[in-house]
Amino acid sequence: MYNFKLHAIVLILIIAAEMIGNISFKIGIGTIVLLPMLYALIMGIFTAPKFLKIVNLKDMNDASSLIGITLMLLMARYGTLVGPTLPEILKASPALVLQEFGNLGTVLLGIPVAMYFGLKREAIGAAHSIAREPNVALIGERYGLDSAEGRGVMGVYISGTVFGTIFFGILASLAAAYLPVHPYALAMAAGVGSASMMTAAVGSLTVMYPDMAEQIAAFGAASNMLSGLDGVYMSIWMALPLSEWLYKRIYKFKYGVEPSGEDAAK
Repeated sequence: MYNFKLHAIVLILIIAAEMIGNISFKIGIGTIVLLPMLYALIMGIFTAPKFLKIVNLKDMNDASSLIGITLMLLMARYGTLVGPTLPEILKASPALVLQEFGNLGTVLLGIPVAMYFGLKREAIGAAHSIAREPNVALIGERYGLDSAEGRGVMGVYISGTVFGTIFFGILASLAAAYLPVHPYALAMAAGVGSASMMTAAVGSLTVMYPDMAEQIAAFGAASNMLSGLDGVYMSIWMALPLSEWLYKRIYKFKYGVEPSGEDAAK
């Protein structure tokens, strides 16, 4: 909190990113929107190499400790958007609840792909969810972060932190341009339990649909909060058991034997 060098670097990155502003360009019939958050993230990555001597390990650890505080402020801001549009959100309540089952798509798609590329029990940690903080805690409590599952969830957590914001921002623009889906549905799909990913996707959508900006932000925030609340229970009761079952089936199909030793269930 008292690392003034870190705060100065962040301030410089924010000013530079805001000076660049939104950049939009056409791809076919669609529009890709690049937001200041993307530029700040990329510039932040380039402060890390040791040979540049911009930040050190202590600065990185200090920055990590502040992520929770900044996301808390961000979600408080989104909470102020949910209240005025609460009647519309309540009308869409069944859709908001049912769309949480879409989180199981990470299992059905991720585990076969991960095991195809040679991962074993790492695939369970990596693909049972989008691997945000609650999921990291769940895997740590159940398997331990020094386990294969722990390595898997931490790998996706780090990758999601670095690339997820970029991916979500671009994906939202492409989906809005090419899919016959209502903007509210896209906003709900953006709320996967990650404030930064949701913010990037909602930001792209609000640029493309400025007349629906408040409603899109509210639906995205409401969906993200629901994902954070019930995402852990979805993982405990459905995603992890399904991941274990699918892992065993694919392991036997690929290697011709049941998983045993280090590859067996813990």
